[in-house]
Amino acid sequence: MNGVPKKNKIDPTEARRVVGRVLGENVRQHRSSYTVAVFAMLAVALSTAFVAYIFKDVINKIYYERREDLIIPISLGILAAFVIRGVATYVQSVTMAKVGNSIVARYQHRIFDHLMKLGLDFYHDTRSAQLAARINQNIGGVRELLDIVVTTIGKDIPTLIALVGTMILLDPLLSLFALLIGPPVLLTVRYLTKRLRVIHRESVTLNSHLLGAMQEATQGIAIVKAFTMEDQLRGKISKLITRAEERANKISRVSERLTPVTELIAGTAIASMIMYTGFRAVYDAQPPGAMFSFITAVLLAYDPVRRLARVQVGLERSLVNARMIYEILDIEPRQADSIGAVPITVPNGEVQFDNVSFGYGNGIQVLHNVSFTADAGKTTAIVGASGAGKSTLIGLVQRFYDIDGGRILVDGQDIAHVSKRSLRQSIAYVSQQPYLFEGTIADNIRYGRPDATDEEVIEAAKLANADEFIIKQPQSYGTEVGENGITLSGGQRQRLSIARAIVRNASILLLDEATSALDNESEKRVQQALERSMQGRTTIVIAHRLSTIVNADHIVVMEAGRVVEEGVHETLLARPNGVYARFYQLQGKDESPIILMDEDETAERMGPTE
Repeated sequence: MNGVPKKNKIDPTEARRVVGRVLGENVRQHRSSYTVAVFAMLAVALSTAFVAYIFKDVINKIYYERREDLIIPISLGILAAFVIRGVATYVQSVTMAKVGNSIVARYQHRIFDHLMKLGLDFYHDTRSAQLAARINQNIGGVRELLDIVVTTIGKDIPTLIALVGTMILLDPLLSLFALLIGPPVLLTVRYLTKRLRVIHRESVTLNSHLLGAMQEATQGIAIVKAFTMEDQLRGKISKLITRAEERANKISRVSERLTPVTELIAGTAIASMIMYTGFRAVYDAQPPGAMFSFITAVLLAYDPVRRLARVQVGLERSLVNARMIYEILDIEPRQADSIGAVPITVPNGEVQFDNVSFGYGNGIQVLHNVSFTADAGKTTAIVGASGAGKSTLIGLVQRFYDIDGGRILVDGQDIAHVSKRSLRQSIAYVSQQPYLFEGTIADNIRYGRPDATDEEVIEAAKLANADEFIIKQPQSYGTEVGENGITLSGGQRQRLSIARAIVRNASILLLDEATSALDNESEKRVQQALERSMQGRTTIVIAHRLSTIVNADHIVVMEAGRVVEEGVHETLLARPNGVYARFYQLQGKDESPIILMDEDETAERMGPTE
């Protein structure tokens, strides 16, 4: 994914920056909930330490000294401790889950809002399926990072401190010995986190490629079947799955190496303590209560120690996830509204290209000093061979890209100095490949103008020759269209796209070869719909059908990014050696679509010209 920067290492400074950013963006917003959760965690820590400490009296007072008067108070104290611990654990878990879900939802909103602000250049450099998979994998990283930090500070560290305090109170010398297990565990964790840092980043990237490939295969299943690509894709995805499995197994092996190490160290420490306290009980006649209480504290402390030992491992993983999310959020839109941009007003819809030059950033100029005017309320057809720059003109009118030189004016207003949103709200667009979104037929038409009434939606559908097939659908206008309109034919999808443009009621209509991919019958119906939608609007159409060109008020002929001819049909046709005349002669005078070719191919088909 070229659109998103990649790094394999997180240095300590960057790690602190990511953690600080996550905390700064979320803790204040949820401070009341975190306060409740931390108090609940402290209650868990204190009740756990109390249970360990009270075992001394259980053994010594009840079983050793046989104090009948203390049986009920001690038993009720232990019951109270477990009740407090259970309620506090419930409050902590529910509160943390609520906060975590809120954080995930908030970042989902942020990411989608940010993606909507990015220009087409980002999406040209980034595979959408991999982007979606990457977001889904990493969105929980911020939540996990916060959970680790809050749980560590609010629960594990206080629990460990309380239990270590209990151990010191019971036996200071033995406590010092028990604390010696810390350094070996820390050294092991430091080694493992260095290994996990790179491995986890590679795993996330690999899984995004895998999920992206699967998504693309299912979306393009018709092409897969048509070209019998099943075996090729099966082999490709099988390799990705195998690599992802190997990477996941490696992460598991590396991260779980901490478990046997900590078990060995903890087992050695506990066994040594039992030996020490056992010999003291045998040879020094020490009461067993302190020993049982101490060992209970050690065993209860093992769980927070184990979690704390794995904090760095989990933190490294969540840091990678969080940073990959911020890599997306930190991408600055390359094309933003200019300072002081104002909403555009389009009373007429005249579009003027004034010496416009443009290239896509790869060093190759696509347009060279293009100048022409699309008069208000009239139809301007753009004719030219593939690669002449026709579709680029359509994109520039909508300010999908910023031009390198010249100006584009709409009713005399330079679109570089108006807000993109207001500009695009004044334009209706019908592309060569219609795109429908999840939802009903009515929903997809109403995307053209969200406040359109049901009557306006139906009227737009009628003008687009779509009402006749819509009313035959199972739920009429309430029928779900399926993924990208898979339940509809190409012609039906295109007519819904035209209805969406009509209901927008914009002054300017842009048509990008809207009938080129259709069969003859569908093309005829779509063409009728287009002719209705063009009435009274400034229309710029990339010409495909001969009748569209012949009937256009103005024809602009392009070649290699330059305007080479302009005029009306009769004028251009009168130039026997002109580019337009050659196109027309090749096509003949019937109603078939014009097939546009490069100049060399045109000459080869026509032979020598006079």
